[in-house]
Amino acid sequence: MGLATFKGGIHPYEGKELSESKPVSVLQPKGEMVFPLSQHIGAPAKPLVAKGDHVLVGQKIGEPGGFISACVISSVSGTVKALEPRMVANGAMVPSIIVENDGKYETVEGFGRDRDPKTLSKEEIRNIVKEAGIVGLGGAGFPTHVKLTPKDESAIDTIIVNGAECEPYLTSDYRMMLEEPESIVKGLNVILSLFDNAKGVIGIENNKPEA
Repeated sequence: MGLATFKGGIHPYEGKELSESKPVSVLQPKGEMVFPLSQHIGAPAKPLVAKGDHVLVGQKIGEPGGFISACVISSVSGTVKALEPRMVANGAMVPSIIVENDGKYETVEGFGRDRDPKTLSKEEIRNIVKEAGIVGLGGAGFPTHVKLTPKDESAIDTIIVNGAECEPYLTSDYRMMLEEPESIVKGLNVILSLFDNAKGVIGIENNKPEA
């Protein structure tokens, strides 16, 4: 069966070759860290810390300000320096938590522990996603726990993992599919466990044959 397509469209230079062969690297943040309380669509998060508080990696420092909202999690350990508006990528001034990174990267108890999804209820899985502050990688940053809580679970028949990554230059999804395929499949299976009538599909563009 041939690939479905259509005429027209815009075909910019992809530039994937600049990074597609390079493995993902983890860069440890240094110095002052700014955590905007509105990193997602919907209501801004509410701060859970005050100036002078000590925070740890994995600590929830902002709680959802409404149903469509998300937790904010600290990625460093250190001291809260201020709570004040800071400019974000779109030029808006957003209430933010400023943390002076101490460089120790001390974590909250139990951070990163592996849990067997088969032992968890649907509600427990959704709450774990919510408490982790997970949002979509698109421009809206839609809270993932909301997506996983439809009015009618039985109406969901397909879960699509978007591996197309059609944007020029970007290869992070591609590298993730090459380096962590088991994690992707495991995550998809966790989501499928929430919807009894759903099947899983991983969509990959035909310019990523290795993925």
